[in-house]
Amino acid sequence: MTETTIADSDTTAARIADRARQFRELHERPGAFVIPNPWDAGTARLFELLGFEALATTGAGFAFASGRADGCTDPAALLDHVAALAAATDLPLSADLEDGFGAAPESVAATITTVGGSGVVGGSIEDRHYRDDAIGQLFDIGHASERIRAAAEAARSLPFPFTLTARCECYLVGRADVSETIRRLQAYQDAGAHVLYAPGVISADDIRAITSSVDRPVNVAMGLVPAAYSVAELAALGVRRVSLGSTLSRVALGAVVRAAEELRSTGTFSFVEDAIAYGRINSMFSSATT
Repeated sequence: MTETTIADSDTTAARIADRARQFRELHERPGAFVIPNPWDAGTARLFELLGFEALATTGAGFAFASGRADGCTDPAALLDHVAALAAATDLPLSADLEDGFGAAPESVAATITTVGGSGVVGGSIEDRHYRDDAIGQLFDIGHASERIRAAAEAARSLPFPFTLTARCECYLVGRADVSETIRRLQAYQDAGAHVLYAPGVISADDIRAITSSVDRPVNVAMGLVPAAYSVAELAALGVRRVSLGSTLSRVALGAVVRAAEELRSTGTFSFVEDAIAYGRINSMFSSATT
């Protein structure tokens, strides 16, 4: 290895460590911050240009962009996608790692180690099955906790402060039980998670109950189901981080579908009025590459 290669490697490691510290600090400051979810390099750069402070990938958004249903993406392809997004932005990036790409705690730990070597500074692990006969079902809380514990140990082995998010999927699998959700999130907190997340929670009372029952930052997703809270209102409920999951990708795809349906049904082009001006978007990306 040449001196230049060593210097480049050291510079990259220092840059990743800086991003990791920045990401951790965002969770420690007062109030709530928004972490949008890009689904390709272009949207990652766009959100950075628009002033956001951190990003998170969306497994569903990537699946849709790849012509697949959510949960049907090959893990290797998803890991390559995550690495490509980390290389496309200077912002801290957290990865949607679904179930950790395996039921065993060792599989989850290996996934954390892998993404930790690709420039990603955080990641989320879900407590439901993705790729076996029990697909869509929740792991037993004891096994789910062991998976988070293994992920936390792998995170601690990395040369920077990797932020591990533990997800409780109760609400997304039809078990909208706040008591069970809190019990699981508390177990994941004890297992070493840095951030806790229960997607699908929409009741202000449920959100407040969750944030007041744990001592880690809580992420809430907006846009998965109808809800009209502002970031300030969520912060008042104790939320520290607000993500959008696949929402922004679905907003973009919704515009494409409406345009295509108009073309097919009426042969008209009124959808062009909603398109961002070519000059503006081209100028934005030009400034990002100079």
